Amino acid sequence: MSQPKKISLAEAAALVHDGDQITFSGFTIWRRPVALCYELIRQGKKDLHLFEVQGGYHSDLLVGAGCVKIWEGAWMGQEMLGKIGENLARKQLSGEILVDDYSHGHTVGRLMAGALGLPFFPCALAMGTDIFNPEYDQLAKAGLRDGKHRNIPAKKYVMADDPFYGRGECALLPAVNPDVALVYAPIVGDEGTVRILSQCYSDAEAIKASKTVIVICEEIVPDSYLRQEPTANLASGYEIDYIVECPWAAHPTGSQYYYDSDADFLKAFNRIRDQQAFDEFAEKWIFSVKTHEEYLEKLGVRRLEELRASQILGYSARAKRGTR
Repeated sequence: MSQPKKISLAEAAALVHDGDQITFSGFTIWRRPVALCYELIRQGKKDLHLFEVQGGYHSDLLVGAGCVKIWEGAWMGQEMLGKIGENLARKQLSGEILVDDYSHGHTVGRLMAGALGLPFFPCALAMGTDIFNPEYDQLAKAGLRDGKHRNIPAKKYVMADDPFYGRGECALLPAVNPDVALVYAPIVGDEGTVRILSQCYSDAEAIKASKTVIVICEEIVPDSYLRQEPTANLASGYEIDYIVECPWAAHPTGSQYYYDSDADFLKAFNRIRDQQAFDEFAEKWIFSVKTHEEYLEKLGVRRLEELRASQILGYSARAKRGTR
């Protein structure tokens, strides 16, 4: 595809199939493709395999809604707003979901190998930890490292001696090439150029490693404008397959220079401790609203305007903040 196709939110979610491996943009409470995750839940996706450097509200939603079978990553949480993914923790303990742990460096390394077209990433990160304890290889214990599952490598890692400098043992971690990357970016050009107005995290690796890339954005602008400052851009249109224009698509996570994270909304979500409470939350914010526009109407203009960022400061000057 030489130029990405502009599609609707519902069409984008329909491109994700049951059993697909998905990765995401952003970090903790910033730049998550939440509106797309809401739509995946509405469409009843099942058996998804999430691979994340670290998860957050968006992926804990999918877990709580029963969309996820496997979660691989380093950590799930929301910084100071919630230290763990409550749904993931609960469903891991009950055996409803398989969780395989890596370090932050491991997950980025696996994406980097996938982005470069390499079979594995060599490193000496987290050596001596229980990440390399076979007892905690949940995918192997479930019998899924049998070569019959396209997104599950035959081994979690392989230890190898450095053949070049004799520096000792290192771990070879398998590359990951997710079926779909769901990426939130504030600005996308009409020919697919992607611009991020903040830290890029591991978004570039996620885009390059994934087989299909869907970008959901606040606004589409002329590509000619973005090309005037090429070093400010994250990815070209040749790397993107589909674009969805959807203002406030990251809420309740934030988008620097567009809006802050909605701390009150996220803290309320983190107080959910059981399935019944989650189901009530999902009914209120996902199923009772049929479109993203209805979701925004339910949030209300006053709440959204309080979160809206100053174009000079990059963050909201109206939102309430904590004090020491």
